[in-house]
Amino acid sequence: MPHHSTPMTPAPTTLGGRLRAAPLAAVVLSTLLLTACGAPGGPAGSAAEVSPSASSDPSPTEAGAPTPRLVYTHDAGIAVLDAASLESVGSVEMSGFNRLNPAGDGRHVFVSTGDAFRLFDAGAWTEPHGDHSHHYVTDPKMTGLAFEASKAGHVVLHADKTVLFNDGSGKVESFKTSALPAAVEDGKLPATDTYVTPEAHHGVAVELADGKLLVTLGNEESRSGIAVLSAGKGQDRTEVVRNEDCPGVHGEAVAAGEAVVVGCENGMLIYKDGAITKVASPDAYGRLGNQAGSEKSPVILGDYKVDKAAKPERPTRISLVNTQTATMQLVDIGTSYSFRSLGRGPSGEALVLGTDGSLRVIDPLSGAITSTIPVVAAWEESATWQDPRPTLFVQGSTAFVTEPATSTIHAVDLKAGKVSKSAQLEHVPNELTGVTG
Repeated sequence: MPHHSTPMTPAPTTLGGRLRAAPLAAVVLSTLLLTACGAPGGPAGSAAEVSPSASSDPSPTEAGAPTPRLVYTHDAGIAVLDAASLESVGSVEMSGFNRLNPAGDGRHVFVSTGDAFRLFDAGAWTEPHGDHSHHYVTDPKMTGLAFEASKAGHVVLHADKTVLFNDGSGKVESFKTSALPAAVEDGKLPATDTYVTPEAHHGVAVELADGKLLVTLGNEESRSGIAVLSAGKGQDRTEVVRNEDCPGVHGEAVAAGEAVVVGCENGMLIYKDGAITKVASPDAYGRLGNQAGSEKSPVILGDYKVDKAAKPERPTRISLVNTQTATMQLVDIGTSYSFRSLGRGPSGEALVLGTDGSLRVIDPLSGAITSTIPVVAAWEESATWQDPRPTLFVQGSTAFVTEPATSTIHAVDLKAGKVSKSAQLEHVPNELTGVTG
């Protein structure tokens, strides 16, 4: 018998780290610089919050244009860079292994800490004002706001909805992304809708433009597929369609035409226009566990692994799944890569950072490698997935690549096909994301 979710009163809690000033990173101009899933948390609950102290918040400064920023984790916390200059603009001390997820509003980032999705303010944003906009910058900081979680997992952005998935409880919380800035300004989190999956598992959920909710199926022992639920509230949603031909379901991405995909150990599932289609791998075990999508392309870029026992497998083939034709193309790129190597360019180009140190630009329809851009020194993926490794993050027409071996970050101009700027970092970088400002 379905139960109905009831809004709960947020409970205050102390969150976040200490903001400290960080020295400016040295900016190195270079043409080509070639130098050598979450811990168990507390019980699931309502959104917890602490209003930031007004006396400790510096006044924002108005900027002349949007000011994109980059956010990266390191072993002692979170650091923020100006995306144009690559100079440091601040850092926050935070212990433990923390994961980064864009909140979707161009300003905030969720930090998954196991027991919470904690909201981090990257300190750059734009406010519409009549027929024009104002742009502001301030110091980055933890907001003191968080959604309590049991094994905080994936955060998915789509159709002006931000969806949080709790691996330890199966709780799915969604809210209107565009409502986040005003709510935070008032010292609170936006109102959420909560759905709880039948069994807890390492999963993911996507809310579609029409209000339907796609959720993964599984339990602590295994995962089998997806179900799509009707538009509605909480447990009042009813199942529309499901497919359980997807062992080990993992990850998600959205392609053009709102085609939503999840990876399987034997291919991929595509949900589009009310139906679920299976695209089978050519191998009995052909895992597509990590995907990158673009709304400008019908093709999903994925990894492709065939050795279940390997720890880790070092694949050289990537997968390109066309959501219009339900076909899969495998492309051998001539080098191995990691789960942090996949990205998409501004026109939907498939981007893969290889362990040979080069970034490959691939035509997603033909599978042709159109260019190979040297970025970092050759590297080898660690068997421990939490360890730092070169990481790709794309913002507009710039691909940012970290190089942990030298504590460096590189900006790759995708239009020019070369490294445009590099900078030394204060810390060894691990995860990387950004905000548009």
